[in-house]
Amino acid sequence: MKLNAFACIFLLVFITGNLFSQVPSPGVKQTKSIMLWGATMHLGDGTVLKNGAIGFKEGKITFVMSGDDLQKVKLKKDEYDTTIDVTGKHIYPSFIATNSTLGIGEVESVKATLDFAEIGTYNPHVRALIAFNTDSKVASTVRTNGVLYIQVTPRDGVISGKSSVVSLDAWNWEDAVLRTDDGIHVNFPNMIQRHGWWAEPEPSSNNAKYDEQINELKKFFTEAKYYCDAPEKQETNLRFEAMRPVFAGKANVYIHADYVKDIIAAVNFSKAFGLKKTVIVGGKDSWKVTSLLKQNNIAVMVNRLHDLPGAEQEDIDQAYKLPYLLQKDSVLFCLQNQGDMEGMNTRNLPFLAGTACAYGLTQEQAIASITLNAAKILGVDDKIGSLKVGKNASIIISNGDALDIRTNNITMAFVDGRQVALTNPQIELYNKYMNKYNLPNK
Repeated sequence: MKLNAFACIFLLVFITGNLFSQVPSPGVKQTKSIMLWGATMHLGDGTVLKNGAIGFKEGKITFVMSGDDLQKVKLKKDEYDTTIDVTGKHIYPSFIATNSTLGIGEVESVKATLDFAEIGTYNPHVRALIAFNTDSKVASTVRTNGVLYIQVTPRDGVISGKSSVVSLDAWNWEDAVLRTDDGIHVNFPNMIQRHGWWAEPEPSSNNAKYDEQINELKKFFTEAKYYCDAPEKQETNLRFEAMRPVFAGKANVYIHADYVKDIIAAVNFSKAFGLKKTVIVGGKDSWKVTSLLKQNNIAVMVNRLHDLPGAEQEDIDQAYKLPYLLQKDSVLFCLQNQGDMEGMNTRNLPFLAGTACAYGLTQEQAIASITLNAAKILGVDDKIGSLKVGKNASIIISNGDALDIRTNNITMAFVDGRQVALTNPQIELYNKYMNKYNLPNK
């Protein structure tokens, strides 16, 4: 059946309207103090409080207490406008998704909804933040699994641009931002080129253009450093200006590299230019060079664990064990979820931590990998990442273990003390058809 121009326009409007419908409104600013008590509290720093209590006022945590001192908890109740019994539940700091295109890419098969890459090769001045869409329908499906903050990150090119840390409960990107321009992202040249795809891999080959690519990258950093260090005033260069925080140690350099030779080259590159805050993103082979990473105080954003091994001779569960191997050697790391359909798959972040727990990490180490560790790497651990007096009241409450797909059931969540609406189009559709057949809703 052929559609005329009017019908095509109508269909486009209908699809677009449906795409951005039913997005929950952001929470209302906290005006009344709240106290939660009776839950098992996972503070994010490795501490667990049984029958604990937490209070927050004006968006800040005001006390955190163990149930061992129940009398003090009872006295505290009178100081809060609202007290909520959450006995039997679990309380966590809000989960943090790093290196994400959530909010700057909606439907991977629809190019018009993708805004995570800019034209050009060296774009340190490009800011992913201003493209962040707080009305993303995908984001609402992520919040219901406990992920309330993301590092919105650009893609493509040699230097993709700047990332920022934002919350998933806001009216616009100005409201959402927690840390502006936390660092630039460098896609480091690969020494070895891999061909084929995961089901039909082909033999690897040396990258014939590696020396040319690495020299070009060094040239850019050299010229940018000279520009930033020059005492005299020069004609403004936006790309070089964007590098000032990097050389001053005020912004991270996120170097995307997976394999051992590339990681070693990236570390040497960082040392050569005196980069004070370097993070390896991906790090599939980072377990092979832990002493080098620790010696140079370099953290790792570990890529999706549910992956195949990087080499034929490696254990089939090598990717699953990677967080444990980094933890064992005291390398700071966090988990991320880059890959195909990464926006929608961000909802699985807590379950990646659950996998890491099954393969060597303790429960609290796994929680830290998506809370406090991530906050430390992003430079926002003074605000979020753990349940501590004075930090932002950004917390989640789950009926069961939030790292287990069978028991993750987030019943309540707060960002800066604002209660977050825990609904999404999937839940609404579920309830719609449960109502149709007079069955219980979620």
